[in-house]
Amino acid sequence: MSSPDNNDRVLSMSTDEYRKTSLFATGSFDLDFPIPDLIGKTEILTEEHREKLCSHLPARAEGYSWSLIFSTSQHGFALNSLYRKMARLESPVLIVIEDTEHNVFGALTSCSLHVSDHFYGTGESLLYKFNPSFKVFHWTGENMYFIKGNMESLSIGAGDGRFGLWLDGDLNQGRSQHCSTYGNEPLAPQEDFVIKTLECWAFV
Repeated sequence: MSSPDNNDRVLSMSTDEYRKTSLFATGSFDLDFPIPDLIGKTEILTEEHREKLCSHLPARAEGYSWSLIFSTSQHGFALNSLYRKMARLESPVLIVIEDTEHNVFGALTSCSLHVSDHFYGTGESLLYKFNPSFKVFHWTGENMYFIKGNMESLSIGAGDGRFGLWLDGDLNQGRSQHCSTYGNEPLAPQEDFVIKTLECWAFV
């Protein structure tokens, strides 16, 4: 029989702790947490995509609508435009990519994307992929190479000259390799890929 202290601890579990407990116990997202509304039109995300991703959002993003901040279809294929759209944004950002082979993958960053001489962000950041099955790669604690961007490229996760997710300045070519930040598999079947569509969503 559990002690009163143990019972108190279970009953006082936070929403975030309950969500994670449910996820690990059942392998699926608790349906008591509805899928948030989209503000803006997606060309990539299905309801199944969104349901799976909801399971891995940081607590401060839960329950908020997903607002489309940037898409290559609307705003063009330029990293500079992506940075501009995120100026003054205070939210984690979900990056969703579909490549020309119809693979869907991306990253969740702990903050908006901007030009920086140094890596920034926190361990809330992660990488994910949907093909052939859904997998999420959380921070390993090995290093703090979360996000770094300039006008020529954007990198998410790094180590030993390899990048978890790397995009060029034209948002055309990309690369995904195993990196020590996330201990991830390459997110696309081939390390080098061509972007068909890229979307960035904030939680507002």
